[in-house]
Amino acid sequence: MKKGQLNIIIIAITVGLIVLSGCVSPDNGDTSIDNKTTTDNETSSNGEKHTGLTELTFGYQPSTHQIAYMTADVKGWWLEDLAPFGITKIDDIEFPTGAPEMQAMLSGHIDVAYVGAAPVISALDKGLDAKIVAAVQTQGSNLVLRPEITYEGPEDLKGLELATFPAGTIQDTLLRDWLKKNGIDPGNDVEIRGMGPGEAITAISAKQVDGVFLPHPAPAIIESEGNGRSVVASGEMMPDHACCVLVVSGDLIREEPELVSQIIQTHIKATDYNLAHIDEASKIFADITGWDVEKVDKSLAEWDGAWICDPNPIIGSTVNYTQVQHELGYIDNPLTQEDIFDTSFYEAVKE
Repeated sequence: MKKGQLNIIIIAITVGLIVLSGCVSPDNGDTSIDNKTTTDNETSSNGEKHTGLTELTFGYQPSTHQIAYMTADVKGWWLEDLAPFGITKIDDIEFPTGAPEMQAMLSGHIDVAYVGAAPVISALDKGLDAKIVAAVQTQGSNLVLRPEITYEGPEDLKGLELATFPAGTIQDTLLRDWLKKNGIDPGNDVEIRGMGPGEAITAISAKQVDGVFLPHPAPAIIESEGNGRSVVASGEMMPDHACCVLVVSGDLIREEPELVSQIIQTHIKATDYNLAHIDEASKIFADITGWDVEKVDKSLAEWDGAWICDPNPIIGSTVNYTQVQHELGYIDNPLTQEDIFDTSFYEAVKE
């Protein structure tokens, strides 16, 4: 079983029970399913003080958007770079979408998340103690329709059934906002069904839905198998929009600032490596997910996404998501830049 899969089963059950009980909040001292181990304050080998944290748990999703996490993991950089701060074990949990990933972070089961910016907003509205500290990637999703469906513009979507990620995710937020801006009521004119990537790929392949709006590599996979064609890229819906981001818990920000800085440095190193070695990045992703490497190559050649690290270019679109989610009824009030971001770590690292 892949590293993290057993943990996700345990955590999914636990989070489900928490949600059913009507309370999603950090653990209160119960570490029975928590991968983090701490001792008293210690001094690391480089002389830095740390809180005794020895294990970190990352959350991520099986998307080409987040290959930076995978590359750093495969290369052993996470453990190598964080060892001077007392970290002796890196664990990870793979999530299908950002919604359950943020539920797990709300419950205190992950420390660092590679996740879409929109689910972070929904979680912050529910009390998540965390900040976006770096960007991961922009754009990179496509609206794909079955080959036999005619499409000349948004009006042609009326009466169709579309699958996308669950409510509050990047794809759900973007799709609903774009439909509304084009005079299409996402509640009445189009039926939108929330699904994970595997389920949505199966649904369009089996003609159970008319189309899907998914992040890469799903659009390239569907096209490669002859089950759909891309008609709109997410960059056309909202140019240069924020997609995936790097999120760190408030505890780490307050108690382990040097560790947070190193996490960002390792993320930058992995991103730069992927940009310089696209073919290797594609193979790393294919090996981890089991997808055919030729389909991953096609995805990276055709997507409109971009791997980035600087959080500043995505601040505007991320803050805009809060207004969209407020209008959709997902959050109580729009959030501010200060509510969402802590760019000081990235800026210090780059200096």
